[in-house]
Amino acid sequence: MTTAAATTIKARQRPGDRIFSSATVISGSLILAVLAAVAIFLLVESLPAFVAAPDEFNGDITNFWSYVGPLVFGTIYSAILALLMAVPVSLGIALFISHFAPRKLAQGLGYLIDLLAAVPSVVFGLWGIGVLAPLVQPFYTTIVDWFGWFPPFAGPASGTGRTIFTVAIVLAVMILPIITAICREIFLQTPLLHEEAALALGATRWEMIRMAVLPFGLPGIISASMLGLGRALGETMAVAMVLSPSPEVIFQLLTAQNSNTIAANIALNFPEAHGVGVNILLATGLVLFVVTLLVNMLARVIINSRKAFSGAN
Repeated sequence: MTTAAATTIKARQRPGDRIFSSATVISGSLILAVLAAVAIFLLVESLPAFVAAPDEFNGDITNFWSYVGPLVFGTIYSAILALLMAVPVSLGIALFISHFAPRKLAQGLGYLIDLLAAVPSVVFGLWGIGVLAPLVQPFYTTIVDWFGWFPPFAGPASGTGRTIFTVAIVLAVMILPIITAICREIFLQTPLLHEEAALALGATRWEMIRMAVLPFGLPGIISASMLGLGRALGETMAVAMVLSPSPEVIFQLLTAQNSNTIAANIALNFPEAHGVGVNILLATGLVLFVVTLLVNMLARVIINSRKAFSGAN
């Protein structure tokens, strides 16, 4: 195509195309601008916290990093526990809906999973503190009696059931619909010829799923898992309502005292914070922002490294 012809086509571009093209560019730029504005705001407001005097912190904490360290640990600890519980269940549900369930049953389950994603977090918090915690407390006592020699299950067991493991269960239920919905759609996109070829070679249905469906959907599974992890890292109300927090690093899962999370700590302390205390809480928000950003960057690296094996090419 000559330069003159290309210029003519560009000149004949419809107004709707120009409007749509400009809107997409503005929208993409707006996202980056908002993200940069949030990062700058948190960074500027956090500066006083990094040089705050020891008497600005509670207890024996003398600087910001010793204050935020247990919060980062509790945030990552509870989110990873939730992810370990949610991903296998989500994969099982997604595979059942996409490859095993009858069509009508699959549609009903899909609607139910999508509806579960719309439940507010405060409802999950009420369920966790009012139903789940009392229900699992006797089970925690049994685990401590039988497996107390294993450090994460060391006692004494909480008398209320409000432990970081209970929080992890609540978070797992909350991120379950997100991971399931994305994995279901990914599995349904598996090329039919790949599945039929595996079955024609004598593979069972599970072997076909293992050889054709899961390799094709692996980048999507990783994306769904990281999206669920991001939701778990930033969850506030459910954690604040269920967890019995302590300002220290605690590896035990079933004890009465547990490491708090950044989001829950902000929610609990922000109403009473003043002066440098507000800056300290905003600085912890900056740390959570960085942690979430690193998680997404890691997910993107993993997905790009597995793109050649996804089956999409």
